[in-house]
Amino acid sequence: MRLARFKPVLYGHTTFLGFVCVALVGVSLWLMFSSHDHLEAISQEEAQEQSNRISRQFEEIMFYPGSDSLTIKSFVGSARMVNHLAYLVIADSAGAVVASYNELSARGGSLPACRYWQAITSKVVELNTMHLPMEERDTYSRAFLQVMNLWRADDTVRALVFSKRLAAIACQLMEVDGVRIYHDQALYKEPSGGFTPWHADQYYWPLATDKTITAWIPLQATPLSMGPLEFSAGSHVLSSGRDLGISDESESRIADLLTRRGFEHVVEPFDLGEVSFHSGWLYHRAGPNTTSEPRRVMCVIYMDQHMTLKRPANENQQADWDTWCPGAEIGQTIDTPINPVLFSR
Repeated sequence: MRLARFKPVLYGHTTFLGFVCVALVGVSLWLMFSSHDHLEAISQEEAQEQSNRISRQFEEIMFYPGSDSLTIKSFVGSARMVNHLAYLVIADSAGAVVASYNELSARGGSLPACRYWQAITSKVVELNTMHLPMEERDTYSRAFLQVMNLWRADDTVRALVFSKRLAAIACQLMEVDGVRIYHDQALYKEPSGGFTPWHADQYYWPLATDKTITAWIPLQATPLSMGPLEFSAGSHVLSSGRDLGISDESESRIADLLTRRGFEHVVEPFDLGEVSFHSGWLYHRAGPNTTSEPRRVMCVIYMDQHMTLKRPANENQQADWDTWCPGAEIGQTIDTPINPVLFSR
C-alpha cells in the first residue's frame, strides 16, 4: 500500500484558497494554489473556511473509492484518514512523462526519450531568442529561458497543454464553471541560471478578475539545488507590491513585506510527476540552478471562461493584450481563437 498525502494549505485566492496535494499512488501529484498582497482582502477565518470547503470538493471529484489510504493533513492543524484511491489526474499529461520515464528506466533508457520532454525541449531550442552569455544578462533574463504558446507550434505539446484533467483541476480550484487558456510557457532555468525574484504573475496580465491559475509542470525531478518554486503561503490577502515586475527591486521589497507580515515561506523539492498550481496574485520566487542540468518546466496559465479584458495598467499588460488576447475588447469576454475553452462543467 502506498500512502497519498493531501495537505490543504492557506495558499489561497481572494475567491479560492490554495493547498498542496502530494499524491504518491503510482505517480506523485503536488498541487498548490494561491493569490494576493498588502491590505487583507479576506480574513484568516474566511481563508480557512474556503480551504476546508475546497478540500471537501476536491475529495469528491478527484478521488475514487479503493483500498489505499489517503491522509488529509493541514499545515494549520488536524489530520484524518479516509479510504480512497487517488485518481491519477495527470495520467494524460505530466503523468505520461513519469510513466515513460519509469518504463525507459526499466529498460536502461533515459529521460530524453519522454515524448513531452523531447517535444517541449525541441521547441525551446528552436524558438528561444535569448543567446547572450549569462554574465551579460539582467536579473530577469538570467532567471530562465522563456518560450510561450508552444501549443501552437507542436501537436504533442498541444496534447499536454489542452489536457482536460489539468484544466478540470484549475476549474475546481477557481470555483468557476469553465476555464480558457491564457497562454502556455516553457521556463528553462539553465545550469548556473540565476534566482527568480519575488513577484506575482498577474502584474503582467490585463485580466479583470483574480480568477487565474498556473499549472507548473516540472519535466524532471527538481531538487532544491535546481531552483523549484517557492511560495509565500497566504500572501493572496495582500495588495502591496502588485505594482512590481520581476526585478531586483521586487525581490528586496516583497521579501521585506512578507517577512514583516509574517507569511510562511514554503519551499520543497518536486518529484518527477508532481505538478504545482498557484493563482495569479500569489507571491512566489525560485532559487538559482546550481546543478549542471537545466531545470525544465512547462506552464499552462488558465483563466475563468468568462474572463473580461481590463484596460492595461502598465506596458507589460498592453504587450500581453496585443500578444495573448489579440482582437479582445476592453470590458468584453476574452473569446479569441488563441484563448479557447479547455474545460467546462
